[in-house]
Amino acid sequence: MAEQKQRTRFRPCIDIHSGVVKQIVGGSLSTTTPSILQTNYVSPNPASYYASLYREKDLTGAHVIMLGPNCEEAAMDALKAWPGGLQVGGGIKGGDDGNCEEWIERGAGKVIVTSWLFPGGEFSMERLLDVERRVGKDRLVVDVSCRRDPTSSAEEPRWIVAMNKWQTLTSMYVTCETLSLLAGHCSEFLIHAADVEGLCRGIDEDLVRALGEWVTIPTTYAGGAYKIEDLERVDELSGGKVDLTYGSALDLFGGDKVKFENCVAWNNRA
Repeated sequence: MAEQKQRTRFRPCIDIHSGVVKQIVGGSLSTTTPSILQTNYVSPNPASYYASLYREKDLTGAHVIMLGPNCEEAAMDALKAWPGGLQVGGGIKGGDDGNCEEWIERGAGKVIVTSWLFPGGEFSMERLLDVERRVGKDRLVVDVSCRRDPTSSAEEPRWIVAMNKWQTLTSMYVTCETLSLLAGHCSEFLIHAADVEGLCRGIDEDLVRALGEWVTIPTTYAGGAYKIEDLERVDELSGGKVDLTYGSALDLFGGDKVKFENCVAWNNRA
């Protein structure tokens, strides 16, 4: 019997900023000049509403991202609505004064870590091993969010891992080698294409295609998706190895381009 082809799936999200669920333009986040923040949508519903909805629809692998301070209470409310069913990221740290274990105890199925792995913008294997030891490889997601290298060409694009709410470029490039290195110590990747995040102008097809060639563990791509056909496109480009998140385009978040029920139907077919 032939093995069934892997299919791209819809992965939902809950982005929290200043304690409420929001959709923002990712590249506009700034700790130094918060006035430049571009907000696409502010939800009247709490984070727990979305967690309950995702649980009802059996949408596994949803990520809850805390975008700055005053978000912990909302994130914990989401976890109470679906204990063990959500991934939590944003300010997650290892170390003796870290919080990664605490978030697992609070009910996160997995924790997502980025900036803490890059002290001073340099990747630290010691820190990756530390957080892996504390929560276990199976409960660790590495966020490899990135921006295009402005010095690379359209014909041969390169991407650089971005940290600090995508404001700071690190010294690590997104390559087959670096993803293989990271994959040895985590169970999933979450990859925001920060240059197109929140713009609803299309996915970074070059990045999705490259990820399809490089990744060996479950991977979720976020950034620019604005039509239901993007699920088919990501499936095609990545050979079904990369899943897709919608944000501002989704009717759940005030969008008029993609219906949540159609995403659920796609997963049911997949």
